[in-house]
Amino acid sequence: MAIRIVRLGSPRGPGEGLRIGTVRRPPRGVPKSEHASRDFYDVWLPELAPSESLIQEARGALDDRAWDRFARRYRAEMKRPETEHLLALLAALSKRTDLSVGCYCAEKARCHRSLLKELLVAHGATVV
Repeated sequence: MAIRIVRLGSPRGPGEGLRIGTVRRPPRGVPKSEHASRDFYDVWLPELAPSESLIQEARGALDDRAWDRFARRYRAEMKRPETEHLLALLAALSKRTDLSVGCYCAEKARCHRSLLKELLVAHGATVV
């Protein structure tokens, strides 16, 4: 049982379980009824995505200093009580079932999903 960190829209791998989209917006031009069948996500959880202003900041983070500033601000957003509860829930679920969380970004190292992985581990999640 574990959480896998994935790129939404990529083919599903074995053991992924329920795929959770931690993105601010659903995929463009894809009907809601096709989100799962087209390998985006089964459940949408935008509360774990960066805020709109932070998304813009991340897109402009062309160097390590800018990325570090984005990372600090994203971690601060994830300290809100409602997001702390969601992180704790996903961590607990990772002990009982397989699931995956993800984002659309091509480069994992410059995507909030790499930071989300750290936050999930800090909350006790089993992450692959």
